[in-house]
Amino acid sequence: MPLQTSPESPAPVRQIANLIGQWIGRLGAVWVEGQVAQLTRRPGTSTVFLTLRDPVADISVQVTCPRRVFDIVDPPVVEGARVLVHARPTYYAPRGTLSLAAADIRPVGLGDLLARIERLKRLLAAEGLFARERKRPLPFLPTVIGLVCGRGSAAEHDVLENTRRRWAAARFRVENVAVQGPQAAGQVMEALRRLDADAEVEVIVLARGGGSVEDLLPFSDEGLIRAVAQCRTPVVSAIGHEQDTPLLDLVADFRASTPTDAARRIVPDVGEETARIEALRTRGRQILGGWLDRELTALHTLRARSALGDPERDLGRRAEQVDALRDRAHRCVTQLLDRADDNLHHQLARVRALSPKATLERGYAVLQKADGRAVRDPGEVEAGESLAARVAGGQFGVRVDGEPT
Repeated sequence: MPLQTSPESPAPVRQIANLIGQWIGRLGAVWVEGQVAQLTRRPGTSTVFLTLRDPVADISVQVTCPRRVFDIVDPPVVEGARVLVHARPTYYAPRGTLSLAAADIRPVGLGDLLARIERLKRLLAAEGLFARERKRPLPFLPTVIGLVCGRGSAAEHDVLENTRRRWAAARFRVENVAVQGPQAAGQVMEALRRLDADAEVEVIVLARGGGSVEDLLPFSDEGLIRAVAQCRTPVVSAIGHEQDTPLLDLVADFRASTPTDAARRIVPDVGEETARIEALRTRGRQILGGWLDRELTALHTLRARSALGDPERDLGRRAEQVDALRDRAHRCVTQLLDRADDNLHHQLARVRALSPKATLERGYAVLQKADGRAVRDPGEVEAGESLAARVAGGQFGVRVDGEPT
């Protein structure tokens, strides 16, 4: 039954503490997995104190273990190791603290770690975090390079020195963090967020030297993998050696085999670029020189032609052709006019031959009545009728004397 309290009848601290202890005691012994964040062995005591940290969340719990149980663990437990603890939760009422009283400790074997990493790999791949289309191209010449590495580490030296040998003006923002142990993943994520929020940083390099699978576990942490996937800045993974493949290599935008290889990937080599520019300039000069040579040859060929060598000769020939065509046109027109004139005279002669005037000129006359009609038959006139006689020289009047016959 829930404890009945009120402002008038509050429960004392000891009662609440005892109830909390009773409820925690009901949980019984449990198996807990975690990473040893801190290990304390006090001289003269029979108890070993550990801090067990969750590998994903920022949560830890204190563990007490009898020395006889702790000393028989093989291999020995060290800070940063993954372990399984069989313990009973206990609540220490005088201080109000929760701890686990361990009765057995077992190291998590390499096979178990690899199997869990493989399961996490399949889960993240199914979510599309490793998809090729999510990869972003690296900038050709970044303004500022973000570097996350261990303080004074060989990886830091390799990246900085090799980058500056290739491009002396390269600028860095270096974040020194723990790259091994229970705090490594959290520190790397915090450094990654700070660099990703910096607008000047155009590429981020996560670098660490080689090590065992346990040493590289922080770079297969699920929280770190998701943080890299959410970055807006391209991320380069330079963890370990060629054979080391933490999950960070799969989610990063580019995977470098070593920190030295990362330096070769993030900036161009000034010597190579200078040689490439010189080669392009040489090629450009050759192409332009070849084009000019071809054009000059074509120009010389044009100048060697007769049309340009002696242009007046062609003009004289063209003038002769124009004169010849003009004469030919004149003759053609003259001939046409002559033929038309002859044809006109022939037509005129025919008209004159068929004209009544020609008949009149031979002595004939045309008799016309008063209304102008020509007389064709004697029966058309009457005795005493006046007619008009038309001859070649003109006309005059006549009268019919007798009866027409």
